[in-house]
Amino acid sequence: MKRHIAFDRLYNFRDLGGYRTSDGRTVRWGRLFRSDSLGKLQGEDWERFLALGVRTVIDLRHPWEVKRSGRVPSFPGLAYHNLSIEHRPYDQAGLSPDIDPALFLADKYTEVAHDGVNELRRALEIIADDTSPLVFHCHSGKDRTGLLAMLVLALLGVHDDDIIADFALTELATERLVAEWHASYPDLTLRWPAYGRAPVEIMQRFLESLATQYGSVHDYAVKQLGVDEELITGLRIQLLQP
Repeated sequence: MKRHIAFDRLYNFRDLGGYRTSDGRTVRWGRLFRSDSLGKLQGEDWERFLALGVRTVIDLRHPWEVKRSGRVPSFPGLAYHNLSIEHRPYDQAGLSPDIDPALFLADKYTEVAHDGVNELRRALEIIADDTSPLVFHCHSGKDRTGLLAMLVLALLGVHDDDIIADFALTELATERLVAEWHASYPDLTLRWPAYGRAPVEIMQRFLESLATQYGSVHDYAVKQLGVDEELITGLRIQLLQP
């Protein structure tokens, strides 16, 4: 299944439809998207974006990132929510080359999962209430975006193997994300060779961490985020084929 949607300046825009759930249903196509920064939208890319019918954008970046790099252009009928789920920013490109990406990022995701409880719950509420196509994104569409994608898919009942495989699809965009970094910061050195990478071990370790601490992603959402069954039912009504 072709999940990446082609844009000139967006490299990691993907449809989350088509995944099967534990009850045999399927996530709707064209209903929920994940992406790298929509602040890059312009020209023909903007027309491509409008053609998808997106009416809600959840921007997971820090407000200072939005100010620095821009946000999705405004247009009538578009709802925009800036929900910064990461409370302790760090420079991924400047990490030491000897830092293991699976160990480091799995720990970082666990940190964000506990720091960003209010923002994550609000994101789930928005998705559950929305009846139109919606996209959520961060900078590269991998880490913060990957965390929220995992959470939504898990609550829909998608199998861990498919969630992990979806996360790893960023690997198809890594080369362009790295080239974009070099173009944006020509005077800096990209120290971390794992920048833009999405090996499956990262998401595997993160899911194992949540399972060890809470029993499951569902129980993490209930116990840590305060998610109730009504919200989960709302997600399934909105995003699953009947």
